Amino acid sequence: MLQLFRCAMEEFQVIVHTLPAPTSGTYSILRLTLIGSEGGETPPISVNAGANQHHLLPGSACVVRVWSEVALGRVVLVRLRLEARTGFPDLDWHCRGVEVRRLCDRQEEGTGLQHQGVEHFPCSRWLRSVDGDVELRNGDMCLLNSETVQTLKDHRLKDLHTKQQHIRWRTFAEGVPHCVDMTSLKELGPNLSYTRQSPGINLQYLRGFDERAESWSSFTELETMFSHNGSQNTVAKYVQAHWAEDWFFGYQCLNGCNPLMVRQTRLLPPNLSINSDILCPFLPDGSSLEQELERGSIFLLDYEMLEGVPANVINGKQQFLAAPLVLLHLNQEEELKPIAIQLQQAPGPQNPVFLPSDPGPDWLLAKTWVRCSDFQCHQLSSHFLRTHLLGEVCCTATLRQLPEVHPLHQLLMPHIKTTLQINIQARASLLAANGVFDKAIGCGLEALPVLLSRATERLRYRSLCVPDDLADRGIHTLKHCYYAHDALRVWTALHRFVSGWVDVYYLGNQDVEQDSELQSWITEIYTHGFLQLPHSGCPQSFQTKPELSQFVTMVIYCCSALHAAVNFSQVDFDLWMPNCPASMTHPPPQTKGMLTEDEILSILPDVNSTCNLLITLFLLSQPAADYVPLCQYREPVFSSGAPRRLVEKVQAELRAISDEITDRNKKLELPYDYMSPDRIENSVAI
Repeated sequence: MLQLFRCAMEEFQVIVHTLPAPTSGTYSILRLTLIGSEGGETPPISVNAGANQHHLLPGSACVVRVWSEVALGRVVLVRLRLEARTGFPDLDWHCRGVEVRRLCDRQEEGTGLQHQGVEHFPCSRWLRSVDGDVELRNGDMCLLNSETVQTLKDHRLKDLHTKQQHIRWRTFAEGVPHCVDMTSLKELGPNLSYTRQSPGINLQYLRGFDERAESWSSFTELETMFSHNGSQNTVAKYVQAHWAEDWFFGYQCLNGCNPLMVRQTRLLPPNLSINSDILCPFLPDGSSLEQELERGSIFLLDYEMLEGVPANVINGKQQFLAAPLVLLHLNQEEELKPIAIQLQQAPGPQNPVFLPSDPGPDWLLAKTWVRCSDFQCHQLSSHFLRTHLLGEVCCTATLRQLPEVHPLHQLLMPHIKTTLQINIQARASLLAANGVFDKAIGCGLEALPVLLSRATERLRYRSLCVPDDLADRGIHTLKHCYYAHDALRVWTALHRFVSGWVDVYYLGNQDVEQDSELQSWITEIYTHGFLQLPHSGCPQSFQTKPELSQFVTMVIYCCSALHAAVNFSQVDFDLWMPNCPASMTHPPPQTKGMLTEDEILSILPDVNSTCNLLITLFLLSQPAADYVPLCQYREPVFSSGAPRRLVEKVQAELRAISDEITDRNKKLELPYDYMSPDRIENSVAI
């Protein structure tokens, strides 16, 4: 009789999977409910208590039977609820997923158990007792307009509403992209935080200098410290050997830590106090400045965003900043060399233009001042703003506006999820009182919001898109600009991958226009990331598939390849401190001919601030021992069907790019491999 009663109901076999990692299990009680397409749901049953004596152990698969007295139709959601078990620790549980198999239904009453198709409900996340009800849906990605079941439409809205209550915006600083309203990793929760496996960095020879709040006594003393920390770093040793040479100054503008500043110019800045006669000795015989400008061989560095920025006080000593203008010339050997440096924006008798023909110490100090200014712009604009803050904005908007089932949520999150944790940690340490910006960098805590605000106001969407940026700056055709060559190839591969992904889920432009979740997402990014600045050029909505593909490519590129270029190069170029000083202890020179080379050391950072900064750069500039390379995905959605085919294709393209870069670098005296895809982390993880 009981058997006939049960077969008069719908019967399901449910398998609950726990991730095999050692800490994935829990003592807590798991309650499970099945929800059907017709609105009905089963009473909650216990998976691991009462009659079901299963244990949620690492790697376990708990099998239970579930009966429904009401017609469910197709099972579309699985509700899980974790409850602490009395007398046991309340441990989080890492659910891998749930499988549901229909065994018997009321239409086939009396025919025995009939196995029908298995529905998979992937999870791959931590569940906590404080989370309450967590509902899983099957792994099929789709747009809102493609939803045909009202229960799933409702779940989609409910999921976003819950996320928006938990993940909110706040102002980090006026005029700066907004950040997530969290100050600790506990608030972030286990699913948005991560553990990074340290590569094992030896910092022994940088510690113990805290009491030396004084200048380096000699270049010999500085070389001693460098030798103990850079003996195995071939790039850093090359930098030490060539840092004072003009051609290497230009090389770093193209391929150093900050390849985003230099641009071709056809006109002289009106505030640069220079004329053709003064520069003629540094140009090809028979040529003039006007001819070189017309030919496109004159390039400009302009650090105007530093003008008037308040400088830090380090070790009780006032520091100083400059806002240089630099002209560079691309010679017939394709070398980019500086030919004029003005250290402040306003021309005048106390702001001389330094030339290669000036006394050696004067010219070297002028270049060093430029490198110091570049350090400030690199850290806050090229690095923090364009990779970290942009990634955090896009991650926060994705969590708030794109449900997990949305195909762009799944595509983007592997590249942007880590930005929340690393930025929360940065705001609490590096950018806080007694952090490295406070204790070692020229633009300290007072200047930080000023400079970030200026960089944000100057940020243009075109400058974030590699083909546009390289063309606008006129560096895409330069023979020795390896950053440009590699960036364009990586961008092209990513753009092809993203376009293919968009093609799978958006049949036409109309689907893009009608995707209300997508439109809310870009509106939120425009509002909280680009601060509704029309001149930024950031899209306020999407009308076409190409527009969407370009924007998504930009996000992935900035949070992976660009971050690799501006972050992982830091120790290589900054370990020899005079090449890239973080601060200057004297004001910019107002005269020439009064300086010796040894006196330059007294203008550079103190011993303790040098070493404290290098400790930070060593910690930030090394990929994790367990890093995930670009477009190597661990998430289940990439393992089958069209997503898998797209991933395999882009991985093959990226491998080919890595091989080409390796072959090229064998011919170079100084290899450039920061943009090699096998060295690019999939996200901003440090």
